[in-house]
Amino acid sequence: MARGFESKAVADQQESAQERRRRRTPPEAAIDAKRVVRVRQLELARVDVERRLAEAASPAHRQMLELALRALQEDLRALE
Repeated sequence: MARGFESKAVADQQESAQERRRRRTPPEAAIDAKRVVRVRQLELARVDVERRLAEAASPAHRQMLELALRALQEDLRALE
């Protein structure tokens, strides 16, 4: 009789493990979530560079920030 209960417990554990596997996020959704995070990071970086560019006085510093801004914009376009 105890053996039957053990078998039932094992079967329940296997079933719950299969259910957890079914509930996992599909790989496409995980990739999309990473893309959304990356886009948000790039947008925040762009805002920061734009703010710093508005305050920059040195021509060399402005040029460096303009290059950084262009690179960020290109990266954003590539992800959209």
